[in-house]
This record gives sequence, C-alpha cells and structure tokens, in this order.
Amino acid sequence: MASAPSLSEMPDPPTPLPPSSTTASASPAADLPTINIGTRRSLLARIQADIVEKALKKAHPERKYEIHAMSTMGDKDQVTPLHDFGAKALWTHELEALLLEGKLDLVVHCLKDMPTQLPPSLTIGSIFAREDPRDALVVSSSLASTHRTLASLPAGSIIGTSSVRRSAQLKRLYPHLRFADVRGNVGTRLAKLDSPPPEGPHYAALILAAAGLLRLGLGERVTALLSKRDGGMLHAVGQGALGIEIREADDQMRRILAKVGDERTARACLAERSLMRTLEGGCSVPIGVETEWVRRSRPLAAHDAAAAAHSSSSSNATLNGSSAETDDDADVTHDLTMRAIVVSLDGSEAVEVELTRAVASREAADELGWAVAAALVDRGAASILEAINLNRAIVEAGGDA
Repeated sequence: MASAPSLSEMPDPPTPLPPSSTTASASPAADLPTINIGTRRSLLARIQADIVEKALKKAHPERKYEIHAMSTMGDKDQVTPLHDFGAKALWTHELEALLLEGKLDLVVHCLKDMPTQLPPSLTIGSIFAREDPRDALVVSSSLASTHRTLASLPAGSIIGTSSVRRSAQLKRLYPHLRFADVRGNVGTRLAKLDSPPPEGPHYAALILAAAGLLRLGLGERVTALLSKRDGGMLHAVGQGALGIEIREADDQMRRILAKVGDERTARACLAERSLMRTLEGGCSVPIGVETEWVRRSRPLAAHDAAAAAHSSSSSNATLNGSSAETDDDADVTHDLTMRAIVVSLDGSEAVEVELTRAVASREAADELGWAVAAALVDRGAASILEAINLNRAIVEAGGDA
C-alpha cells in the first residue's frame, strides 16, 4: 500500500478569468480560438460531451466549441472481458495522446474510467455534478413483472455484467445466481437481454450504471437501484461523475473550467480515487465504494414540520455526493461518510470499512481516502488484493489460474 498522499490530484479551483478577458468587449468572439472537446464515439459519450459543452457555453458564451469523437481501445474490442485487457487506460489512451499533442483542449471522461495515475503533464481540470452513482438492476421483460430484486430471481439465473467488482459482490451476496460477461454499449447490452442470441448466455438480468441509463433517457428500464442499504452493493470509484482532463500547464483552461463543475462532487470523488490509488486498484480489482454528505440533525420545532416531512422521504445524507443549489444545502455539513469494500474474485472473502470525517478541502478528501484504505489493509484487504494480483500474473503468463 502506498504512503499517505501529500496533496490531491486535482488542485483547488483557480481564480476565474477577470471580466476583461472573458467578455466580447475585450476581444471579439471570432478572435478567440475554438475550444476542442474530445470524447468517445458512443451515444452516451456524446451526450456527456454535450452536457459539458452546454455548461461551458452558459459560462463562456463568447467562445466557440467543437466536439471531436473517436473510438478507443475499449470501444473497438467488444469481445474480450474487461479484466483480461490488463490496461488501465482502456478508454482514455487515444484521447490523451491527442490532448498532449495540442489537438484537443479538454477530454470528457466517465470519471470511473479514468486511471487514478494520469500520464505526466495531464490532470483533472474539473469534475461535474454527479448523476445517480448507484448500480441498477435491469431484469428481462419475461421476469420483470414478478421478480423485482436480485434475491427473488430463480436459482441459476444468469446475471450479465462486465465488472469484476459487481460480480464479486454479487457472488458473495447471492450464491444462487450465475454470472456471465457482457460487453458492448448500453444499447447493445439491452438488446442481448431483450433478444437472446441462439448461442451464448441467456441473461435474466443485467447490472448497469444507473447514470448511463438516466443520461440516455432509459430510466424506465431500471428495475431496482442498488446500494449498501438496498441489495448490499457498493458502486465503482467515480461512478456517475464526469471528469474533464486537461494539460497540467494549461492555466487558461483551468480558469475557463473554474466556472463549471461541482465542488462537493469533486471532493467526494477525489476521496474515492485516493482510496483506489492507495490500494493500487483499477477496473479489474473488486473495490466498491459509497460516499454521502452527512446532514445536520436539528431539534424539531413547529415551524420545521413541513421541512421534516420533506426530508423524511430521503436518507440522512446526500448519496450522490453533489451539491446542486437547493433550499436544503444549508443542512449539508462538511462531514463525508465513505463506505468501502474489497472482495475476493469468488466472493468468499470480504473486508468492509465505514469512516466519517470532516472534508472541507480537496486535501482533506485525499486524506479520507487514504485513511479508509489504511483501515481496509489493517482488516486484511492486502491479502485479498495480493491473491487477485497473483492470479492475474499467472493468467497473463499463460499458466493455469
């Protein structure tokens, strides 16, 4: 396990550009260079890039923007299971190369796909407000009317997922189920669920990121949302958030991005990434997390009755780690709770930790992630991770695992 970090990977927000440099009166819009936005070619990736472009246009209407989409290694190979690639930059490498060459000014990523160790000279410039970070259970139409939970699915039902994090947790919690890899974009996976091919697994259900379904307008396909409280599942590091990657020396782009993004989401996600970086994990290691901002507990008074009724329908914390402007923002403290789990590939071993600390800065977020990682190691997570890495090394060497 790595030593305690000295500073977050994402520095505190820079001072925004002064009005004279961001208004048309200082420089005509035509004189400002176009901001080139990189993204993957999938429909979901384009929607996410559109979200970023819309936010930038609102913050800096005097600028011009152009989205450039390309296929990455993870897009081109839709057959190989993710855990067999052995590549931590599966979805990012080609886009990062263009960013380093100066052909792109920023790249929009699903934060969960970004390695915790970025290439030299690149950094995270902004993290946008998080969509629902939870995993979603999507049951096939033939079973959805009678089976609304994982526990209720018939014994031997095949669950499709490309994530070892999901399958490891599910094997531990639902030993009556079977699991099979499923690749492709969201539409391709849903098609495999709805119209099983003559050959290959017939899936009873899929586990997908809720954020992707919601951004695609497919929220009606969600049978159930999974969390520690509901289904016992912890989500992936950074899931549901968009990370904007820029060149580390590009101070102008830092200032442009200072007007977009979400600070609470950034702190929660940086804490999660610090945990994974400290444990030296990646997408092929079953590490699950859940972060929530704790709300204040106030004495109930007569004039608080309406507010109490409103809050009773939600949890005691903000599950998505974001801080959208609402009337309830004043009730959210700087205390962040992080739950984390490390599970063996077969689900037979698991170590869990829950820790709450004040996180009033990005550096404090980094320290929380390190503290949770240290607690997991103290409880035996290191031996689980060592066994996983040994198994991977044997497979990559061509031996029997």
